[in-house]
Amino acid sequence: MRKFFQEIKADLKFKSAGPGQKLSEPSRAPKEKPKAEAAPRPRQGPTDEAQMAAAAALARMELKGKAKPPSSQEAIRNQVRKELMAEAAASEKGISADKEDPAFPDTEAAARPSVSGVYFTCPLTGAVVRRDQKEKHLREAIQLYSSTDPVAASILEIHTFNKDREKVRVGVETVAKYLDNICLHPEEEKYRKIKLQNKVFQERINCLEGAHNFFQAVGFETRTLPVPGQEATEEYYVLKEEMLTRLEDLKDYKEQLLSSEPVRPQLDRQLCVFKPSPEAAHFELPDDFFNLTAEEIKREQRLRTEAVEKAAMLRTRAMREKEEQREMRKYNYTLLRVRFPDGYILQGTFYAREPVSVLYSFVREALRDDWLPFELLGPGGLKVTDENLAFNECGLVPSALLTLVWDTAVMSDIQASGQEQPASPLKPELLSRTGGASSCATSELAGV
Repeated sequence: MRKFFQEIKADLKFKSAGPGQKLSEPSRAPKEKPKAEAAPRPRQGPTDEAQMAAAAALARMELKGKAKPPSSQEAIRNQVRKELMAEAAASEKGISADKEDPAFPDTEAAARPSVSGVYFTCPLTGAVVRRDQKEKHLREAIQLYSSTDPVAASILEIHTFNKDREKVRVGVETVAKYLDNICLHPEEEKYRKIKLQNKVFQERINCLEGAHNFFQAVGFETRTLPVPGQEATEEYYVLKEEMLTRLEDLKDYKEQLLSSEPVRPQLDRQLCVFKPSPEAAHFELPDDFFNLTAEEIKREQRLRTEAVEKAAMLRTRAMREKEEQREMRKYNYTLLRVRFPDGYILQGTFYAREPVSVLYSFVREALRDDWLPFELLGPGGLKVTDENLAFNECGLVPSALLTLVWDTAVMSDIQASGQEQPASPLKPELLSRTGGASSCATSELAGV
């Protein structure tokens, strides 16, 4: 029975192969059955989202070229490590990777920056200087001050130019102890002499900038005295004899030294007022807003290295938000603009870690009527209500455009009273003044 069915299957298979053909005849191609032509379907164009996605993908392909992505986690880590090493080498040479990229326009061809840099006001002279010139200017100001009050100038040097506050505290307390011993025991010569090679003096005082100027200013002089019982000599600070009659002055110098604070240049807001312009949201910031110190560069490299290890694991929303906040903290300054309902724009420079309350005060001081209640809306229309938060915690770095809105109820009452409203809520002197980047200026935003 099985053989019978196999023969039937073979016969059917043989018949389905088509008509027979002799080996001496030319081969014939099997005739294809005519197929009914299907009506062409209209092709729909890509959606806006698809076009945007395609453009972004094309841009990524053009930037990456023909480079193949790493195929394993270890390859990814190796690739990122190579990039980190390259960035670190570029940072040490002071070269910005963005500036080397030909995709970025040349500096001269780019638009002028919104500000020419970050400026500070010297509290001693009132001069406004660039960020990279502030310490030099401060030193020159203190040196100039030393010609009129050398004691006060040397105290400012000690507290201002020594960054380690703990060393300053220990050194200042040691100097104060020397002066106390002299005032309490003026008749004893040993208290009026300070050996410069003394271990305590070397460790606590000699390392402080301005300490030697202080000793000379308060009446000490350098003398080379013989060592008792030896032929060798050593250097000492010895109080001048006439200072024994001015012990009250020594006490005053000691109190000034203990109570003094470091001189810190104040960040200049560079307050500017601009006329209404569609360029309000366009920011071109100078390098001062992005330059990092050597310590900050090392910190960024360490954080990025840690990010390599975290890239392979699943992160929660809280972890992502924490990393975003950490990314915001690398900025030291921020340029903020506040757009008023009439279109005028108020601009100022702030520390990235300053609270939002500083911005509210900045705006209020510029108002003609500073009592009018208002709110500030950040990017996306979100209200910036928590004035205790820092700008970098609100995402308002390194620049942001905010919108001022008046309190509706108060403005309704003012309109109902029939009072004539000024053309602009800003102070007239702000609208009329002109000047450079460090003063109030009324100009077209596109020309800044």
